[in-house]
Amino acid sequence: MTPDALADIHRQCFTTPRPWRAEEFVELLDLDSVFLCPRPNGFIVGRIAGPEVELLTLAVDPGERRKGTGKLLLMEFEKAALSRGAEDAFLEVSDANTAAITLYRSFGYRESGVRKDYYLSSSGKRSSAFVMTRRLVSG
Repeated sequence: MTPDALADIHRQCFTTPRPWRAEEFVELLDLDSVFLCPRPNGFIVGRIAGPEVELLTLAVDPGERRKGTGKLLLMEFEKAALSRGAEDAFLEVSDANTAAITLYRSFGYRESGVRKDYYLSSSGKRSSAFVMTRRLVSG
């Protein structure tokens, strides 16, 4: 998946925070700690930091939602993270993004904190972010 294609899907999915540009994907994916799990209609970007992996973004083409792509991407993300030595995963998600929260909860992610008024929309409205975590390995 090209940086332009990543940016296009991201733009269709996010207005808050602003969507990432192709150049930002190029810079990010050039880092050794960052990895991409692509599918034809979506992707996940993750970053390894020691024994942790951060889910940086998950985007699925709006016309392809509710078809299992997000679930497949999250499974691929966790498998890739484990293969890179991650033991724990974390992410942040807008408290207004109920579909994503439901997906993450179904995988065992739980809220571990709240970043109050974290996101600012283009209309000036603020929303909070849930920080969610999950243990990937037992121990």
